[in-house]
Amino acid sequence: MIFEAERPGAGRADAIVRGYLTEVASRWYGRAATPAEVDRAMLDEPFDDLQGDSGLFVVASDGGAVVACAGVRFVGAVGEPTKVFTLPERRGRGAGSALLRHVEEVCRVRGITSLRLDTRAELAEACALYERLGFVQVAPFNDDPHSDRWYAKVL
Repeated sequence: MIFEAERPGAGRADAIVRGYLTEVASRWYGRAATPAEVDRAMLDEPFDDLQGDSGLFVVASDGGAVVACAGVRFVGAVGEPTKVFTLPERRGRGAGSALLRHVEEVCRVRGITSLRLDTRAELAEACALYERLGFVQVAPFNDDPHSDRWYAKVL
């Protein structure tokens, strides 16, 4: 597995995030999301700030194909993981765990002392991943209407 920083807006970054948002929107609607709904989600959930001093976006590739992604926003001494996703057919092989550990190490090197994120209980695979990696549920720290679970981890 190879981890590479990818510029938001680049083809590989947008393709994997489109896959992520297709799955999330489909679960939200309880049916397959339409291309227009995914386009709307791309606009509603921008990730262009995940570069430079404000963040990082990383893709994981295997055999040249992108199989997972994770971003992190840098907010002072806090890192906020976002867009954590592994292609469904690649789940259960450790890509998500390895990718999040990579993101954690990048954060440590930057002096980040804790991570926090929000998600939904219906994204059971993500919740299980976070809990396996030592994230604990905390009180809500934002009012995102799409979130119903908040996690944090001290680095």
